[in-house]
Amino acid sequence: MSNGSSLNEFLLLAFTDTRELQLLHFSLFLAIYLAAIVCNSLIITAIGCDHRLHTPMYFFLLNLSLLDIGSISTTVPKSMANSLWDTRAISFWGCVTQVFLFVFFMSAEYSLLTVMAYDRYVAICRPLHYGILLDSRTCVKMAAAAWASNFLYALLHTGNTFSIPLCQGNVVEQFFCEIPQILKLSCSDSYLKEADVIVVSVCLAFGCFVFIVVSYVQIFRAVLRIPSQQGQYKAFSMCLPHLLVVSLFLSTVVSAYLKPRFISSPTLVLAVAVLYSVLPPVVNPFIYSVRNKELRDGLNKLIHLIIFQQQ
Repeated sequence: MSNGSSLNEFLLLAFTDTRELQLLHFSLFLAIYLAAIVCNSLIITAIGCDHRLHTPMYFFLLNLSLLDIGSISTTVPKSMANSLWDTRAISFWGCVTQVFLFVFFMSAEYSLLTVMAYDRYVAICRPLHYGILLDSRTCVKMAAAAWASNFLYALLHTGNTFSIPLCQGNVVEQFFCEIPQILKLSCSDSYLKEADVIVVSVCLAFGCFVFIVVSYVQIFRAVLRIPSQQGQYKAFSMCLPHLLVVSLFLSTVVSAYLKPRFISSPTLVLAVAVLYSVLPPVVNPFIYSVRNKELRDGLNKLIHLIIFQQQ
């Protein structure tokens, strides 16, 4: 981390310079943040308290909610604080921490979504072996592997990024610190030192994508062989929430990192960033709760219990 002595802080991209709009931004982000925290916390509590939800699918969903809370907590609170106090600054080590946590939570979520695709594959294509292939010990190992491997990946990625000399100023063209914007500040072609990590990242991401696609091809083939329409509908209902969450995750990330060159205005950059960093943690709980009767029943029981205790 040789840049610590030369850069004490970075300047983030502000949503607006107008004080009234800054306060509006703070209020909107506060509402979104509280909604994400409350909804994901309800899902975590409902799964933990209801023994009927102690299955592999809901265990992985609990981990997904934890990652969603972590990812939105990495970016939104700092942005709210900057709008409230009318500043753009973030300390050097604050930026390092933000990059590390964001990479960790986002990559771990992608890995977990890949694991959840395997869970849906086994549940539909090999239902008689479901309890054997995905017993409690195996599920814990798979979730732990997703957390631990991506922790090390984020550590490597962050350390490699901030070891590159930065000599293009300290203005980050984003409302939070992220690696592509940090690399824009690097000296000449020194960012090529990060190329190896980027290539490995792309290969791993593509491998996960192929695994998810192949899993769903097998799932759809198995579902279409089910003789009754009711059976097909039930099988599709089991997969639809996960498929929607994966589609939302991939579409928002792709729109951010593979956007056309003409999308370069600060307003569009901020809008796209909100789509992939803020939207999924808020929407994911609704996708799973709306399409899943067992989870809805667990949430209703939890909410009724909370209301009854308050009375």
